[in-house]
Amino acid sequence: MAVLQMQRISICALKRDRKAILEDLQAMGVIEMNQIASEGDGFEKMDTQNARVGFEKKAQLSENALAILDTYAPQKQSLLSSLEGKALIGQKKFDNAVAAKETIVAKADTLIALNKEIAEYKANILKLSNQIESLSPWLGLDVPMNYTGTDKVAMLLGTMAADTAPETVYAKIATHAREAEDAIDVEIIRTDKDATYLVVFCLREDASAVEEALRAGGFARPSQVVDKKPAEKKADLEAEIEKLNNEIIKKEEEIRLLVSCREDLKIIGDYFRMRADKYEILGTLPQSQRTFVVSGYIPAKAVDAVKKAIGEVYDCVIDVEDLKEDEEAPTILKNNGFSSSMEGVLESYGLPHKGEFDPTTIMSFFYVFFFGMMLSDAAYGAIIAIACFIVLKKFPRMGESMHKSLKMFMFCGISTLVWGILFGGYFGNVVDIVSGTFFGKTVTVPALWFVPLNDPMRLLVYSLAFGVIHLFVGLGIKGYMLLKDGKPLDFFCDVVLWYAFLIGLLLMLIPTDIFASIAQAKIVFPPFLNMLAKALAIIGVVGLVLMSGRENKNPALRIALGAYDVYNITGWLSDVLSYSRLLALGLATGVIASVVNQMGSMFGKGIIGIIGFLIVFIVGHTLNLAINLLGAYVHTNRLQFVEFFGKFYEGGGKPFEPFKSDTKYVDIKEETLS
Repeated sequence: MAVLQMQRISICALKRDRKAILEDLQAMGVIEMNQIASEGDGFEKMDTQNARVGFEKKAQLSENALAILDTYAPQKQSLLSSLEGKALIGQKKFDNAVAAKETIVAKADTLIALNKEIAEYKANILKLSNQIESLSPWLGLDVPMNYTGTDKVAMLLGTMAADTAPETVYAKIATHAREAEDAIDVEIIRTDKDATYLVVFCLREDASAVEEALRAGGFARPSQVVDKKPAEKKADLEAEIEKLNNEIIKKEEEIRLLVSCREDLKIIGDYFRMRADKYEILGTLPQSQRTFVVSGYIPAKAVDAVKKAIGEVYDCVIDVEDLKEDEEAPTILKNNGFSSSMEGVLESYGLPHKGEFDPTTIMSFFYVFFFGMMLSDAAYGAIIAIACFIVLKKFPRMGESMHKSLKMFMFCGISTLVWGILFGGYFGNVVDIVSGTFFGKTVTVPALWFVPLNDPMRLLVYSLAFGVIHLFVGLGIKGYMLLKDGKPLDFFCDVVLWYAFLIGLLLMLIPTDIFASIAQAKIVFPPFLNMLAKALAIIGVVGLVLMSGRENKNPALRIALGAYDVYNITGWLSDVLSYSRLLALGLATGVIASVVNQMGSMFGKGIIGIIGFLIVFIVGHTLNLAINLLGAYVHTNRLQFVEFFGKFYEGGGKPFEPFKSDTKYVDIKEETLS
């Protein structure tokens, strides 16, 4: 339940050790670079952009080559393969791959070239296929399409409107080229919904007049003609396509022969990524002729490790200093094994800024508590907890964010299991339904506390009570932060007075008939407690009216601001009522589960009844679990973000982003000599 203390570290070392020191710092991954030295006074910065871009291009080259291998020789992966995390390799294997990087890059170039050739072949196939499609209407033509006729007879090849009959063509010629109508022959090659494909024979001296007559009827020459019979040309094109397909098969096989370099491509890609990151940092370092300076933020607990790894090995000066008053350092959270799994929830809202309280541990207990209360079915909780536990054990190298999320849901599953036992929910009322339907005698597993479906108002009272506790804890954290910052007056005016006002109102509400109608129980306080409640409420409201606007010197405006602050009691009421969602979602889970069980029992006894029940049971409860799991997650987050954090938390801190070996595919394990 803490934010790690950050310090600024500066290392001044000899330029000859620059490469080794940067590589060691990158391997340690504990410093976020933030250079404070500037150019001038004998220092300057290197232009590393070209080198960095070169490494990035090679990293992208390996990525493209891997994508090609995944296309033509995909790896067999399970549904949960994304949880496996990065491959763990030894330093020797990594060094061997780096030593052979030129060869591996050449293989990547080969893969790129082969893929480019395949793409060109496919483009040519598409082009040839389009040519075949354009020839299809003319396949009935038994002369080359570019044939113009004999010395005395001309052949006119073209298209006219769909459903054009030979008589229509003769009529057009008779109308517009009467002198040629006696020496005309029209042959329809093909007719479809788009056009009529025809050939017209006429005397050569009449060719121009006949074509003009045909154009008056919509005649058009084909856009593409070939020097062979269409059927022969089609056969040639199909042969060419088959040849190209065979070439594609050969190229694909060549690609598959390079599948053995997949792992090397991943290693080299990560190597070039690390080099690019290193050169990006190198370009920010102030350097003189013989020295260079590194500066950045480091967790205080990691300082000794850096001094040992760098200060004791190289000739350098290491200076560590506390942060300045106005310096905002990146944030690192430090929590126990349980609470750390909830850090993602806090990070999604915002990390604590400098000097702010880390609420993760307190929030984590409420988070798990409310989540389980919303889902509140022992069987659902057991499924979630066991499934998450198995996945966590089976895939120990999964990403940190995914590991935290699954661990969080495991704890939430355990909480759901406990609440389910308290409320007597096991797949809803499946024990009652199964025993009554298939065994003729209803058996009920009693709730350890009470059944919400039978007593919803009781659950509502407890939901609101838990909400009040949650909100009061948030207000208490605000008070702690004010005392920590040395603001006792603010603590009294903004926290103590609100506690007095709210507690007084609550104590006044509990004995009333309104509360009795909700709680279904009449509570009577002794007279002194009733007097205490009124006194607290009066002290609180008067104090808030007088002190909330204390920073304003104008008395009237000060009272007005105080009254406006008291009006914020409506916000508190709204926040408390928000916790009725604990009731709503808890009931929803149980009601839907019971309906599913009832629907399954409608098939009756016997084999058909059992099969029908199992189908409805599996499908229905799977959907119910999925929907209410999502609902519990969303609404639990809302209770933290809006109601709880709204009382004291601002956030806005910057996450710690150290200079490290930020690889994509592999992690390098440290090897020790035996």
